[in-house]
Amino acid sequence: MTLVTLSRASLDELNTLFGTDADVAVDRPFGGRSVSRLLDGLADRAGPQLAARSVLLDRAFRRRVDRFDVAVSTANEFALPLPSVQYVHFPQFNRRHAPSPDAGRVNGVWSRLAGVGDRTLPPDATLLSNSAWTAGVVEAIYGRRPAVLFPPVDPIPSARSWDEREDGVVFVGRLAPDKRPLRAIRIVDGVRDRGHDVHLHVVGSAPRAYRGYVRRLEAAAADRPHVHVERDASRARVERLLATHKYGLNAKPDEHFGMAVAEYVAAGMLAFAPNSGAARRPRRRPRPTLRQRRRRRRVAHGGDSRRRHPDAPTGPVRERPVPPGDSPPRGSGGVSMTARNRRLRPDVVRWPLRNGVTHRCFGRGVAMQGSGTY
Repeated sequence: MTLVTLSRASLDELNTLFGTDADVAVDRPFGGRSVSRLLDGLADRAGPQLAARSVLLDRAFRRRVDRFDVAVSTANEFALPLPSVQYVHFPQFNRRHAPSPDAGRVNGVWSRLAGVGDRTLPPDATLLSNSAWTAGVVEAIYGRRPAVLFPPVDPIPSARSWDEREDGVVFVGRLAPDKRPLRAIRIVDGVRDRGHDVHLHVVGSAPRAYRGYVRRLEAAAADRPHVHVERDASRARVERLLATHKYGLNAKPDEHFGMAVAEYVAAGMLAFAPNSGAARRPRRRPRPTLRQRRRRRRVAHGGDSRRRHPDAPTGPVRERPVPPGDSPPRGSGGVSMTARNRRLRPDVVRWPLRNGVTHRCFGRGVAMQGSGTY
């Protein structure tokens, strides 16, 4: 296995950050790290330019394609000349055909250079996406719906009870413009202006490409004693914050999956996210089966499953108590959690903020539709 990448990040750094032990050959084309430094410098001024990076990566990979039997892309969609598995976090080409177009001026040019300007992907490409919402965007652009493969969400150990937690907000994510940590600071400022004494922890990795943005973020935090920025915090530190604070905040609109939101829910926090993207709506209660509907009817009509005339006398209602510690039967109330097969009560409210952004609050442990985070 060979990793072909234009990123400057080393495997040692990534293994330390994520607690992994990956060990594969790394191939950095176009002179190695020099091109990576150039792209990172451009990203700090003009944004990540993912489409342009992918076009360069595609050209470099095609020169090496004879060495490989199959390709796996974790950098979204490509028109690769060999069988491939492509994990699409969000489409990077043909953005003007997306349901909420944000293409930019030259995305069409990059799409043609990448060989997907006709909105057709290779038939031997197996498509995967991180959420049903992202899969819908891919289908709208390319006419093919990927299978949904949710990113893994680890349980948060040693989570405290609600009364033992701090009245604080935790923001977890890359310290980059698309995650909008500066907006998270403004949101917490607005909450404090309304009389709520809460503090904020901004925790995440600081990519080299956004050094200027990180400096602005740290300057904003320095003026606010209630804001703490923690760069490249260890996994143990992140879990500690999630287990000891009440609120989790995500500020990115149209979040493709929302790993941070998933971890907030897993930690028993009250999670806030923009009312868009994969975390837009709470997961709906599954429809009861025919057997469950008949059981309900027998309970409602005193053991007789047949429909009764409205004027007929009703007998005593018989309810089968649920033994202590057991969950109610599927479909009888609550939200089914795929992970660990737990049921949760939906508890969703909206929080209109001063800056006009409406966030949706997911009650502790409430599932979200489309993101696969339960």
